[in-house]
Amino acid sequence: ILATVTEFYAKATQDTLIGFHFRHIKDFHTHLPRIAHFWEGQLLGKISKPGPFLFDLIGVHRPLKINKGQLDRWIFLFLEVLDSRKKQSPHLSGDLDRWEEKIHSFKKTFLNTPELFN
Repeated sequence: ILATVTEFYAKATQDTLIGFHFRHIKDFHTHLPRIAHFWEGQLLGKISKPGPFLFDLIGVHRPLKINKGQLDRWIFLFLEVLDSRKKQSPHLSGDLDRWEEKIHSFKKTFLNTPELFN
């Protein structure tokens, strides 16, 4: 999970459309484990390490005032990373399919929360 999150954000931080959202975060490398814990909870239904990892998906993204194009770009890049990982490790395909399901579910949640968008 951490490897996938790290690979995605390495790509996303360099992206011309959405990268600025991440580049302003000081010590972003320390933020990655928190994101990985979020995904661990989403994918496995539990978190292996106890800690303050509660994550309000809508609340943390509301201040960003993203637009729908940025949401689509985030999804495109994440799916691109997942596809690449499937090609590298075909035995992980089923696990990576769960990521895709969650991503599409998050997209619906975001689109049903219009105050997230500017």
